[in-house]
This record gives sequence, structure tokens and C-alpha cells, in this order.
Amino acid sequence: MAAQDGFAGPILHFRGCDASGVRLAAVTVRPEGAAPPGPLEAGSGAVAPVLLAGVAGLSVWRHDFALRADEAGYRLDGRDHSVVTRLDGDIRIAFVSCNGEENGDLDRDSAERNLMWARLRDDHARAPFALLLQGGDQIYADEATQGHPLSEGWPKNVPDHPSGADLDDLTRHLQRRFAERYLMVLAAEGCADLFASVPSLSVWDDHDICDGWGSLPESCTRSAVGQALFAVARQMYLLFQHGATDADVPALFLDPAGGNLGWRRDLPGVTLWAPDLRSERCRDRVMGPAGWTAVESLQPTGDHVFMVSSVPLLGPRLSLMETLMMAIPRMQHYEDDLRDQWQSHAHRDEWRRMLEQVLRMRQAAPVTILSGEIHLATRADMGPDATLIRQLVASGISHRAPPKGYARALGLFAGLGDAPLPGHPIRIRPLPGQRHRYVAERNFLTLDRRDGQWQAVWHLEHSGSTPPLALD
Repeated sequence: MAAQDGFAGPILHFRGCDASGVRLAAVTVRPEGAAPPGPLEAGSGAVAPVLLAGVAGLSVWRHDFALRADEAGYRLDGRDHSVVTRLDGDIRIAFVSCNGEENGDLDRDSAERNLMWARLRDDHARAPFALLLQGGDQIYADEATQGHPLSEGWPKNVPDHPSGADLDDLTRHLQRRFAERYLMVLAAEGCADLFASVPSLSVWDDHDICDGWGSLPESCTRSAVGQALFAVARQMYLLFQHGATDADVPALFLDPAGGNLGWRRDLPGVTLWAPDLRSERCRDRVMGPAGWTAVESLQPTGDHVFMVSSVPLLGPRLSLMETLMMAIPRMQHYEDDLRDQWQSHAHRDEWRRMLEQVLRMRQAAPVTILSGEIHLATRADMGPDATLIRQLVASGISHRAPPKGYARALGLFAGLGDAPLPGHPIRIRPLPGQRHRYVAERNFLTLDRRDGQWQAVWHLEHSGSTPPLALD
């Protein structure tokens, strides 16, 4: 159904699995006052919906259910939806990021905007995916602050002492604007069928809140308006990207208090985990105590570890670029973008700390980092072969690519290399079949495990699919 009608779903969220099958949550959105969805029918019986929230004139419902390994899917409101339920053999995983643009995203032509989603849907029809990993910027909420007196000037002009009534009105405004964007994405043609059949696991990045959240001046982010913005973004992230509310946080995230929303899920032979790089971020840190406690206590199991880092962990010497650009007055407005990166001067100690943790996990199994954020496709390696860590970047499933000249210039800069940990140099590599380090095309990534071996393929808007890259 059309997003403007207030209908969306079902949208599947992955809760976990064991030898008997998979645990899932299906979220359905209806206009306030509309009839709720019917019972969800699976092999284990009928499951009634639970009202999660009423917000922005919408009712958000959830069915919690499980599918046995021998079941093919579920039925809801007269429609059958197939789901991959065997996760212990050959499986496929899709990875996407950057699903939108900063300006005018609601007004884009749907077919153009969702071209790569349609290709992902077609690929799923050919060989079904068991899981959809979403690596950040699932919506672009940058324009959500527009149209309200308290936030119209965000982030340059922020009122000092807004009244409680005005803040409540701002909250309602932001809830409507965020919900509008989520429904546009979740009900879009080319996306909706995928979301109904492929369970998602998502991590957020700045545009899910606002451009540069955490790297902006703290006079903005810690203001009453900034805190209202973050609270609404967090509420909507939980609701639409995890099918959850605060009551579900202890069961779904590594920090039961919810100060950091990093998560971990285990599949047969695989550990999937994602640090939350936004909830505790400020200009001088990427994560706080809750985030670091979760990372440093994480003990992976299985034969392969996939880490989802919303901002690329392995990257070029952006600290050098940061120094050069800050010396040029006309370029200083890029400071927030550069400070967002692990490689920023402000975060270099934390960068080493995270790299050391990933190396620790590498002792147990091969580690592959999945990332987005840069609107380009690329890959990177760190370290000698004995402790090799790979990073695969797929960024821009709907965000249009920057100019090719930008990608070429960044590739030349990346040739300088970096080695934040002695003996573990980082090298930016071309994709299989490509000459240059960065590809300026919209893209998504697929991961296939066949006979116990993982391989990755990038799907590029104009160049097509790359040859597979072995990961083990």
C-alpha cells in the first residue's frame, strides 16, 4: 500500500535462531483508528498482534513468532510470505547502506530512487536471502527539523530557553516528519516485498538522526532542542528499524540500560555484531563506557565474524586531510564530516583501541568488517596474512554517487597508506575487476556461504556485478 495512506508492512526483524528455526518480529503500520492486522499464521499456530505504539497519527503493531527450519514462511492478512529458515548450510546475506539523500528525498522519482532496491529484490527472487544487514543512514532525516520555529535554524541557530509546551510541540512535529520518511522507505515499491520476506538487522548512523550528529558543537546537541531531536530519532529508530520500544532494549542490545544500542546475533558458524557509534558520540569520543564495555567483553563464536561499522574502520590517512582542510578557511565547513571518521585526530586513540579489539577477535576466527557511509564502493585490508582483516564498503543503495573525479582523487590520497597499529598496515584495494580504489556508482553487497566458504559480490549500478571475492 502507498506510504501516504499510512500503511506499511509487514516488516521482518531478526531476533535470533537455534537448531529448531528462527525467531522473528513482524511490524505492521496502520493509520490511527484503522482495523489492526489479523493474526499471523505460521506452522506453530496463529499469533495475535500487539500494539507497540501510537505515534504521529499511526498505530504500530507487532507479531512475535518463530518458524521451524522445515517451514517455508508465514501468512498475514491473506498474503503468503516466504522466509529462509535453514541457516546452518549455504546461506545468502545482503548488505545495504545510505538509503536516501540529504535534500529532497521525499520528492524523488520512486523508480529512479529505488532502482538498486529493485535489483536487490530480483536477486532475492533468484536466490533468496536469509538476512538483510542495514549499515546506517536507512533514512535521511536532515530536513525533519524544517518547518518548526524551534528547529528551523538547526544547527546554526538554537533557542536558549524554549518552553516545555514548545518542546512538546517540537516533539510532535519531529515525530510526524520522521514517520513520514520511514513510511516512504518501508512501503516503497521494490522494497516492501523484500522487507516482508527478509528479516533485517540494522545499525544507525548520523542521518538517521541529523547530519553530523555527535560531531556538531555540543552547544547544539546538548541543548533542549538537540535532546528533543535525539529522543525522537531514537524512538523512531527502535520502532521502525528494530520493531522495538524501550521495554525491548535489554533483550535486543548489548547494553541493557540502552545508553548504547550495539547488538550481537549468532547464526550457525557466524557471529554478527555492530557497535553503536552514535548514541554516546560527542566531538571528542566515538563511544562511551557502555559501548566500550560491550565491545571489550564480546567473545565471538563460530567460523567467521562479521562486524558492521557504520563508519569505515579501515580507511586512508584522513587525519592528514583534516589538518590540510582546517588550514583553509573555505574548507572548514567540512570539519564535522572529517570529525565523523575514525581516523580524525580527535578519535585516533579510540581508533587504535577498536582495531586492537578486532585483532583480538581475529584470533578466534576470520573477521570481515562491513561498512557504508561514504557513498562509494571500496574494500580494504589490514595486517599481514596471518592476521588479515578485511573490510567491504557498500555505500549508496539509493544515494546518488559523487563525481568520478572525487573518487579518483580520494583513491590517490589513499595510496599514502596508514598503519595506526605497528606491523598492521591498512591498504585500500580496488574491487575485483575494477582498476581504481573507489567506485562512484550506487551499489549493494551480497555475501554467500557455499560449502562453508564465504564470498562477497558488489552489485554496481552501471558496471554490474563484480567477480566474487573469497573471504576465508
